[in-house]
Amino acid sequence: MMLPRVDHWERLLASAIDTARAKPFVWGIHDCPTFAFETRMILTGGEDVAALWRGRYTTALGGERVMRRLGWASLEEMGRSLLGEPRPSVLLAGRGDIVLADTGLGFGICNGASAVGMAPKGLVTVPLTSCRLSWPI
Repeated sequence: MMLPRVDHWERLLASAIDTARAKPFVWGIHDCPTFAFETRMILTGGEDVAALWRGRYTTALGGERVMRRLGWASLEEMGRSLLGEPRPSVLLAGRGDIVLADTGLGFGICNGASAVGMAPKGLVTVPLTSCRLSWPI
């Protein structure tokens, strides 16, 4: 389900990361899946799939409930449903691709040798090697 990227996507990626850094984490508004899928939309001009859950929960438990109502038992199932099969290795991820980490990051965006994403403490950066799945956008 790879989408073509818009012109100047690198600049848009940097801007999305800067914007995320300045905004507080808010469940259902500015959290890990919302940040990752909104960034994907910005970089591709594609569909706003985050609209499926944006604003529908205010806690982690509420997010899990909404995810189950949408038919996903886990973040991995959500990623596979919305993005298709992940790359054979997370190390094949390129800048701007969506990644999934089990280190408190959840969904994030590859930014080279690291990934960035929203966590309750704000924007966090983790080594790409701490992510376990990646999907091309």
